[in-house]
This record gives sequence, C-alpha cells and structure tokens, in this order.
Amino acid sequence: MQDYKINSNYAKALFLLASESNQQDRVAEDMRLVGSVCGENRELKAVFRNPEIKPSKKVAIVTDLFASHVCEVTMAFLSFVVRKKRSVNMQGISNSYMDLYRKDHGVVLTHLTTAVEADSSLQKLASDVVSSYTQKDVELVAQTDPRIVGGLALEFDNRMYDARISTHLAKLRIEFAKNIYESKL
Repeated sequence: MQDYKINSNYAKALFLLASESNQQDRVAEDMRLVGSVCGENRELKAVFRNPEIKPSKKVAIVTDLFASHVCEVTMAFLSFVVRKKRSVNMQGISNSYMDLYRKDHGVVLTHLTTAVEADSSLQKLASDVVSSYTQKDVELVAQTDPRIVGGLALEFDNRMYDARISTHLAKLRIEFAKNIYESKL
C-alpha cells in the first residue's frame, strides 16, 4: 500500500510538471521507456535495491542510461527520484504516470491474451469492441499464453471477457466431478 502511494504521488508530481511545461506526450514516451528498461533489466533492479551504492553513483548510472533518450524534464525528475532514495520505485512511478496520462487522454489499456500470436484483424476487432463499449481510445497489448489452449481473454478497466478454452474445460471438469446419477439398486 505504501509503495502505491509513493508511486502515485511521484507520478502526480511529474504529471503536473509535464503539464506545466506542455510536454505530457514526450514525458509519456520517456516513462514508457523507463518502465520497460526497469522491468526487463534485473541488474538495474539490483543496483536500485542495493543501499550500499551511493545515490550519486545511481544518478550517474541513470544519466548514462537515459540522458540521450529522454527530455530534460524527465531526466531532471529521474535524478530527483534517485537522490530521494526512491530509485527502487522507478518502474512503479512510470506505470502510475502512464495510468494518469491514459486517464487524462481518454485511453483505456487493454490486454489481449491468446494461445497463438493474434493477427492484426483480431487485434483490430478487439480494439473496436473495447472502444465501442468504453467510448475511449484503446491501447492494446497483445500477448500469448499457450496454457489457455485456445480462445482469448480480453482485460480492460478491471473487466475481463473470458473466452479461453482452458476456462471452459475447467468448468466441465467441475460439472463432471459431480455425481448426479445415483443407482437405486
């Protein structure tokens, strides 16, 4: 719960700063980059978690990684976060910023999960269905999960449309496990 508040408060501060400097879109691109780098790089996470590494060294690492890829507003903010010893929250802050950005711009984040890679027509259909339901623009993230056997799962705005074959098979197992037939012999 505390991390959520920290992430949310820092993200709100960055959102206000980006709004004042009229750079919300650019900062959103930057925060996508920061979130993906922090999410994919275990070594970077380990550096951020290590209390023995001085904040000045962490700032140098963040500067080396991001200075040539992000705008000045984002770079100043990242340095500030590291100096305040909140580098471990970097990914959460970037995710919270993206949530604020989507909410402000009327965009809904949608996750499409299929057993095999979804083609462009299925992605467009899923986007159109969610867009007509929510009356918002859609940011679609398509992913594959072979465990679902077939079908699809569509998640958006704390809702889930579940058309996975694995779910239907699990329901059938439960139904067949019930012994509705009793012999009267």
